[in-house]
Amino acid sequence: MAALYLSDLDGTLLNDEQIVSPFTATTINELCRKGMLFSYATARSYITAAKVTKGISALLPAIVYNGAFIAENGTGRILASNFFEIGESEKVLSLLLSNKVYPIVYAFKKGRECFSYDPTLVTSGMAAFLGTRKGDIRSNPVPLSALGQGDVFYFTCIDEEEKLSPLYEKLRSDFVCVYSKDIYTKAQWLEIMPKGATKAQAALTLKKMLGCERLIVFGDGVNDLPLFEIADESYAVSNADNALKAAATAVIGSNNEDGTAHQLLKIYK
Repeated sequence: MAALYLSDLDGTLLNDEQIVSPFTATTINELCRKGMLFSYATARSYITAAKVTKGISALLPAIVYNGAFIAENGTGRILASNFFEIGESEKVLSLLLSNKVYPIVYAFKKGRECFSYDPTLVTSGMAAFLGTRKGDIRSNPVPLSALGQGDVFYFTCIDEEEKLSPLYEKLRSDFVCVYSKDIYTKAQWLEIMPKGATKAQAALTLKKMLGCERLIVFGDGVNDLPLFEIADESYAVSNADNALKAAATAVIGSNNEDGTAHQLLKIYK
């Protein structure tokens, strides 16, 4: 009975230094050579996910942008996608701007993926995030009037809780929203995606694409809850959010203890 093994990256497969340890990379590579079907499901883009997982040789498609896309490993070619429908991204952007929240907007412009932001309206949390993306070919600083151009698929807002919490409540019924603190900077984030853009939906799509019958997942954050709900087995690292631990089949070692790799060794047959 073929099983698909999916792991979150930050806080789960990656340690606190945002890398895959040599033990985890070696373990996964060896298990994949023996036939394990392994991939990852992350909020990261394919570009940044590929950088931090370069020690892993698994070549299955990857779930990126919290499920907005399924991308071919090695090329980044998009195999499945979710974009906002006509009028939706304009509605979201208008609401954010009217509340003085200035997002990072992810879109395709003339076939090129980019993230746009107004460099004169950057919060300290945004500055910290953008600092980790220096040299990124997708970076697209623009004036506020050009922020929503292109085929939009993702909004990232990094601001004060007092500003983001009410927006989360207004948007969550119409769109997929993730409201959480960044595990590295502790800044408050609100991520907004089209309906259907979840790790869970993408996992079911990938599972069908690969002809798998079972789904076994690993995670640490609240954005992994839908994924845990549809999985046959789910494992929360010990540093995970308490809500995720409560939903898990079991709690395993932390991201700094190679918890996912040890569990894969234990359960893969």
